[in-house]
Amino acid sequence: LLFSVAMVAVPESVLKKRKRSEKWAADKAAAAKVAEAKGVEKKKEIFKRAEAYVAEYRSAEQQLVQMKRAARKAGTFYVEPEAKLLFVMRLRGINGMHPKTRKIMQVLRLLQINNGTFMKVNKATMNMLVKVDPYIMYGYPSLKTVKELVYKRGHAKINGQRVPITDNDMIEKQLGEKTKGAVICIEDLVHQIYTVGPYFKECTKFLWPFKMNAPVGGFSRIRNHFVEGGDAGNREEYINELIRRML
Repeated sequence: LLFSVAMVAVPESVLKKRKRSEKWAADKAAAAKVAEAKGVEKKKEIFKRAEAYVAEYRSAEQQLVQMKRAARKAGTFYVEPEAKLLFVMRLRGINGMHPKTRKIMQVLRLLQINNGTFMKVNKATMNMLVKVDPYIMYGYPSLKTVKELVYKRGHAKINGQRVPITDNDMIEKQLGEKTKGAVICIEDLVHQIYTVGPYFKECTKFLWPFKMNAPVGGFSRIRNHFVEGGDAGNREEYINELIRRML
């Protein structure tokens, strides 16, 4: 044979394709390396933030204990600051409901029985809640309750779809830009909600209304107010025990 295998010319298109594939592979590897480095940095940042929040919650708790002790020592009472956060749940259906009341329920995003949402305590909110008092139950959730709700029942609203919150990337993609980097992980989300932070509105909009179970052991009397031994209306701190039964 005059021509060996080595001397057979490789078509130019094959060479171009090979070169292109090599370039893509190199680019992909470089991007993966950058993403990995970013991921490590982000993990460190998230951990640092979580630690800061834990320290903040603990110091607030200790301060409250100290104030109560000081007041007791002085023979007076320490009045705790008013709650800033509400968790509101729908108690009853649509039968016999006034159209105005129905509209308020839509504004509160409580479209189904046992749906729940976080709300900020202010005059406008309280005026609305008073008008729909017989159809809802609400109170002041603790930090533990807020965490359990977001971790166990938290779903995000993405493109009008109800999507379970599975990772921090999802939160960062939806809220990172809107909150100027203040909310990039689930701990940030919990902190903004519990402390009613500057991005509370963005965080509550991002969360789909919570779909709760019927409480273990059932309700007592849904037609009566909580103060009459029923379930409707404001139950303040006692909402925490009810939420535990409904998770």
